[in-house]
Amino acid sequence: MYKRRKWVAVILTTILLNMSCIRLEATGVPLAIDLNREGRQARQACIPLLLEFAAEHCEYCTLLEEEILNPTLLNRDYDQRVLMRKLVIDGSSKIRDFNATPVSTTELASRYRVFVTPTLLFVDSQGRELAERMVGVMTLEFYGGYLDQAIDASSEMLRELGRCQ
Repeated sequence: MYKRRKWVAVILTTILLNMSCIRLEATGVPLAIDLNREGRQARQACIPLLLEFAAEHCEYCTLLEEEILNPTLLNRDYDQRVLMRKLVIDGSSKIRDFNATPVSTTELASRYRVFVTPTLLFVDSQGRELAERMVGVMTLEFYGGYLDQAIDASSEMLRELGRCQ
């Protein structure tokens, strides 16, 4: 009887650990799939769309996500401030651009003249840049503040240009 309980406890613990790992993975910046749809979603909420251009083996991209972007996504206040999407530019994945046209993430990065990862763009529902882009990672101590400033500047620009519904 004791051995049976022990094995049940081990199995339950393993299942719970696996579930928590899956949930942690799901809290990262969602991959962009359809920028046309995601742009409409941001427009309806009157918030900017943050596009994170990243590379698969970019250590700075991982650092930025783990230290700044993922914790930001966990703060529900940001749901009303910005819609974040990630584009991995060194893969062969295709997404739909703001005109609903299939395009590779590499081609989209080229359109935006993104040559360094990570790069954060703040755009409206049509993909037009609203604030100064954030290129690379200099110091994490100030990055969160700079990110907040860029989000605020983007939101203000949306309102000034009348790009909200």
